[in-house]
Amino acid sequence: MTLELIPNTELIFKGPFTAVSTTALKLTNAGSEKLAYKIKTTAPKRYCVKPNSGYLDGHTTTSVQVMLQPHPPGQPDDRAKHKFMVQWAAVPANYNEDVDNFVR
Repeated sequence: MTLELIPNTELIFKGPFTAVSTTALKLTNAGSEKLAYKIKTTAPKRYCVKPNSGYLDGHTTTSVQVMLQPHPPGQPDDRAKHKFMVQWAAVPANYNEDVDNFVR
């Protein structure tokens, strides 16, 4: 049971940062078990993640859009401090409830 992330170390956003900047995170379930995932950030007001949670059947891939909101004028640029966490766990193949009920 393995969830692979591409990129796997850092997300790169291209400016200008006066408008929404979008990048993609690819999630691949390299195993055969169904996985539930949830993506969290230390700066939830600065990012929109779609979808931020879901299921991946075995040997499938999905793309998640991560949108950085415009940088507020006059505020210090603290993007280097922002972090993301991807939580995941194996779930029964027939489990179809809301992923929030499984991964917290």
